[in-house]
Amino acid sequence: MMRLSVRRSCALALVAALAVLLRGTSASAQDSSLTVRIGLTYAPGTKPGVLVLPVSGANGDSIRAILQRDLDYSDRANVIAGESLVMDTASDAGRGRFNYPLYARLGAAALVQATMTATGLHVAVHDVRTQKVERVKDFPLSAVGLSPEWRQQVHAIADAIEFWVTGVRGIAATRILYQSAGRIWQVDSDGANPAVVTAPGGLAQLYPAWHPKATHFAYVVMTEEGTRVRIAEMNGNGLASPRTLPARNGSVNTSPIFSPDGQTILYAHGMENGTDLYAAPVSGTEAPRRVTVSRSMDAVSPSYSPDGRRIVFVTNRPGGLGLYIADADGTNAEALTPFNFGDKSQRTDPSWSPDGRLVAFQAEMGGAAQIYSVSPRDRGSPKQYTSEGRNEDPSWSPDSRHLVFTSNRSGSWQLWVLDTETGRVRQLTRAASGAKAGAWSPRFMIH
Repeated sequence: MMRLSVRRSCALALVAALAVLLRGTSASAQDSSLTVRIGLTYAPGTKPGVLVLPVSGANGDSIRAILQRDLDYSDRANVIAGESLVMDTASDAGRGRFNYPLYARLGAAALVQATMTATGLHVAVHDVRTQKVERVKDFPLSAVGLSPEWRQQVHAIADAIEFWVTGVRGIAATRILYQSAGRIWQVDSDGANPAVVTAPGGLAQLYPAWHPKATHFAYVVMTEEGTRVRIAEMNGNGLASPRTLPARNGSVNTSPIFSPDGQTILYAHGMENGTDLYAAPVSGTEAPRRVTVSRSMDAVSPSYSPDGRRIVFVTNRPGGLGLYIADADGTNAEALTPFNFGDKSQRTDPSWSPDGRLVAFQAEMGGAAQIYSVSPRDRGSPKQYTSEGRNEDPSWSPDSRHLVFTSNRSGSWQLWVLDTETGRVRQLTRAASGAKAGAWSPRFMIH
């Protein structure tokens, strides 16, 4: 998506805790076909305590560390640590016994027991209150140990555990695209394994966007003839030859986004007299279709509603940079964020949450950009999430709770992750050349 507040000139010219009762049907640890899910009842603002036991075998320490970190980063569980407790639980597990009263006193609602098998990981989740195993499953670990693909498989296991314990599937098995050092990169949701995914080409590569099935991604390349939109396949090493959408020499083509069904790519296109949104088929040779009519002004940085029926975009129609919402074909456009003449704020970079409830955006307030959200339904007062440094480029996670954004709070431009419910922030990237324009992937289908 186009980040107008920091690149408008280029465009115009060119996201102890309280543990309580678990409930569910008890089951034998040998019943891997069990379908019941642990359900937790706890007060708003609190999190169930989860204790992950040590994992023996090859890479067992890494598996436990990843599971603990993923559950912690979910912001829905309180991961209980402590090596003395770890040793007690490891000893108990070895004898087939568990000190449930001790775990309960320490705040644990759930106990995660993972055991290496010949083909993967056998996971049992214990209900500490009822002192029984509530869910078990065997997960494959088919990739080479400690490889990026192997780590994604472990992330997927963490997501399943989070679903069993909280009722919400996790977002650990996802990745974030971003721009750095003139190329497009990706990084795991926990900040591990940053890797470039595009071959060299053009003056700079910018503004990545994921296909809804995570099989492809789009980005913008700056060339001597203007900016161009490219679509590339995510094929493991990410360096497949991209397809460039046709465009006139000297034209601006930027801020691409895929429709939720993956059939259409929407982007901004224009010359010196303004930019408009155009829709083109992801595959095929059909000519792009004009969506907005800005009459020598600008329409850029679109984002689709999750059902694909509406779009939100940035325009300077009211005299400043503001957000408009419209039907997907460009009709029935109206202001999402009101603009008052004399208002110096600029509202840009919209990102529609996957659950459809909120639109995140950045706004220039008091001379610094900060991250906000607003409801597209009631359009009440925006909620502010950040205040430290300059913060831009929000992109929602699949759980509609977390945002990845760009910030200079550490002294250089890097990606950070925000939990919109608690306000917790963590640094995602530490790129030597800086990182910007993060785009959160959908959940990967990992088997």
